[in-house]
Amino acid sequence: MHLLLSSCVFVTCAWCQELSLVKPAPPKAAAKRNPLEGDDRARRAGAKLFARECSACHGMNAESSEKAPSLRNADVRQAPDGALFWILENGSLHHGMPSFAHLPPSQRWQIITFLRSLNQKEH
Repeated sequence: MHLLLSSCVFVTCAWCQELSLVKPAPPKAAAKRNPLEGDDRARRAGAKLFARECSACHGMNAESSEKAPSLRNADVRQAPDGALFWILENGSLHHGMPSFAHLPPSQRWQIITFLRSLNQKEH
């Protein structure tokens, strides 16, 4: 019985990870802090970068499109900034998201700053 219960928990956890938009980042990467947090200039620059780099798939307001899910959901809101940075850098093959490592780190942080400002407006 114990083995069956353990197997069910493992399968359920694996299934939940498959549904999550935010792939688990390594702890060291997830612990990174956004050096541009709360910077309005970074937010504005991030909005421009988002429009250029991300909106074709996620929509202009990050609310989703036929190609990609909303970035205003709980997975993204609750994810550490470092985890979002890691995903931008590495992509998510399971979800069909390419890597954005071609962008300098400061621009990836600007995009995250912009996303955080969208999610703050929802509350």
